[in-house]
Amino acid sequence: MNVVTIGGVTVGLALLLWHLVTWWPGTKTLRSNPAGHAGALLPFLAAWSYGVLAILTVGGIIGWIADTTLWISSWLGDAALVWGVGGEPGQSAGKASYLPLTQTGTALVLLLTVAVLAAVKRSRWGSDIKRGAWCGVCLGTSAGVAGFAAVPLAQAANWAGGALYGIVA
Repeated sequence: MNVVTIGGVTVGLALLLWHLVTWWPGTKTLRSNPAGHAGALLPFLAAWSYGVLAILTVGGIIGWIADTTLWISSWLGDAALVWGVGGEPGQSAGKASYLPLTQTGTALVLLLTVAVLAAVKRSRWGSDIKRGAWCGVCLGTSAGVAGFAAVPLAQAANWAGGALYGIVA
């Protein structure tokens, strides 16, 4: 499993910032229909949660794609930091340990992958879903607040997978 660097976290935060700025409807509009406008964030948030779970998988094609995405994002972010603002490359921003997914938790991630791929192809929010998953991969193993969200997401996936498959540990 790759460890996210400050550059990777910067890419993840940039994706999040991009999405929030393009989503922002304005204060007056948001006050007139808060639930409707907040609902527009759900595809991104759901995909972000999937991205966090995908980076927590430790093997297989899904884990390899998530690890490769994280490695490329960290490399691109480090390059942007070095060439853009004169930062240092390769500084780790990840947690020391990860909460592993159980067998049923990883099976649930596989099922979620099918759902995410179908949503990207058929939904009008395809680009939001892609950006959200990428953001989740970048921020899921960080040591910050976004990384702390990985623990309850992994526990929920393990529990839901166990409930779905009828295995109680």
